[in-house]
Amino acid sequence: MTMTDLALAHLTVLDVAPPALFDLAARAGYQKVGIRILPAAPGAVSYPIDRATVIEWRRRMADAGVGAHDVEFLPLTPDVCVHDHAQALALAAELGAKRFSVSGDDADTDRLAERFGTLCDLAADVGMGVDLEFMRFRIVGTLPQALDVITRAGRRNGRLLIDLLHLFRSGGTAAMLRAVPAEAFGSVQLCDARREDPTNAGIVEEAREGRLFPGEGELPLAAFMDALPGGIAVSVEVPAARTHPALGPAECAAAACAASRRLLAGWRPSR
Repeated sequence: MTMTDLALAHLTVLDVAPPALFDLAARAGYQKVGIRILPAAPGAVSYPIDRATVIEWRRRMADAGVGAHDVEFLPLTPDVCVHDHAQALALAAELGAKRFSVSGDDADTDRLAERFGTLCDLAADVGMGVDLEFMRFRIVGTLPQALDVITRAGRRNGRLLIDLLHLFRSGGTAAMLRAVPAEAFGSVQLCDARREDPTNAGIVEEAREGRLFPGEGELPLAAFMDALPGGIAVSVEVPAARTHPALGPAECAAAACAASRRLLAGWRPSR
């Protein structure tokens, strides 16, 4: 069986800026990287892309031997103007990125689906796709909600991003994954966590700095992965500043990669 490429999700080591990110990822054993080019919330950490960075980052990625998996992160809020991000998409495509990750933060589902579809069209123009990630603490918080949005949008390049922590915390199951058409999946993000729910008061902190390496916690990771199609893109998102405070970014990335490889060694995708 061909070894699955692993991408290092930027949140795992968000304080490491490109191009140092590329060298770190390569040394840790990853084949690809995700890059946070837009802030997940106002004022949050991000590394904006422009013409000069594309040239430099492409050279440094080639030197390191890694490619770009995705760029992130755009919350689709009621006041977002998706056309404002056309240039960023074009530059990301030049960088080699294949997917653009977004969240659903608009209670008007028709408007959200329309804007998601428009963003998919902009991405398609430069050969990219858009992955919608659901999180319990956002408006689109469950797998059925996210599937509804991409179904309403009806774009072939508009798909789901399945973060296994968010799936579990929102009540998702392997059976629910198996019921989703294979073509609806874009990417999956690996991590682990304790089974006990952190409650709404602690769920954001857990997601952003309290995850565990795959196999270290109690989530049904094997069942989740086996319910997904074999061709899905795989990344590793384990921000662990609270759960592993003694580990620096390089050590955290390497440990997450090794743990993910152990999980994937037993992966038996059902389709």
